[in-house]
Amino acid sequence: MVARVKLGSQGLEVSKQGLGCMGMSAFYGQPKPEAEMIQLIHHAINSGITFLDTSDAYGPHTNEILIGKALKGGMREKVQIASKFGIIWGDGKAEVHGDAAYVRAACEASLKRLDVDCIDLYYVHRIDTRVPIEVTMGELKKLVEEGKIKYVGLSEASASTIRRAHAVHPITAVQIEWSLWSRDVEQEIIPTCRELGIGIVPYSPLGRGFLSAGPSLVQGLSESDYRKNNPRFQGENLESNKRVYQEIVEMARGKGCSASQLALAWIHEQGDDVCPIPGTTKMNNLDENIGGLGVSLTADEMAQLSALADMVKGDRSAYMANTWISANTPPLPSST
Repeated sequence: MVARVKLGSQGLEVSKQGLGCMGMSAFYGQPKPEAEMIQLIHHAINSGITFLDTSDAYGPHTNEILIGKALKGGMREKVQIASKFGIIWGDGKAEVHGDAAYVRAACEASLKRLDVDCIDLYYVHRIDTRVPIEVTMGELKKLVEEGKIKYVGLSEASASTIRRAHAVHPITAVQIEWSLWSRDVEQEIIPTCRELGIGIVPYSPLGRGFLSAGPSLVQGLSESDYRKNNPRFQGENLESNKRVYQEIVEMARGKGCSASQLALAWIHEQGDDVCPIPGTTKMNNLDENIGGLGVSLTADEMAQLSALADMVKGDRSAYMANTWISANTPPLPSST
């Protein structure tokens, strides 16, 4: 079975690896068949992967409904549900909202879709730069006190926003993109989390699939897959990034594991406060990802893999304005 780790300092315990559920319902091509995804979720839980990651933005809404259906029949007690709020899709654009009334309305709606009484970990999905983070956190604190959520998280928040939020109510986890080829968070975000005792949840630990499948992933993307616009999958960037993948494949071959397992091993070796959430819609990929927990790396191997970051070309997202880089909020107005 999969080992368990303490995430943050407030008592949340999760499987050492989670399951990102977004791709089952949104963004990576057409939604996958519901019955197959429920079977996949059950297989994950029975294999010890009990930390399920979703959001009201995935679908929108349909991924939470899927998770709710999958947890019928006694499964709820076996898992830790992480969901998120803050992103509203309209006319092909995302709007971010963090005002108190919206926080409460979003939580109530997610509870209904998930068909649960309480969400274990509730993240601010993206930071509303128009609203002081203290306002958003104040409402989340009330939801904790009311028993509607157990723990609070942030996603793609800047170091200063993390500090301000944590001063209102303890932050249990920060979710950020962190992988062999996305290392910008190591300068400020990771040290801030560790100073404050906040757990770290890396999303896209397999480079949105590229560190697992390489160039063949890009060739097979459908027109409805938003990764088509990823700067790292374009032109000269892609040619350079192919070499990163080839280096990983060569090293994995020498260790008798897959490229995916090697990339996941690198993130697991970052510390016991780290819980990556690779997503998949295929049973064999899920089993392969779990196998990454059994791969150990020497200091020399870690250094060799870490050096690959220097070869990576292109922004990690086509929407960098929606990352921690631009995630500061205005100060709380003075009461005087």
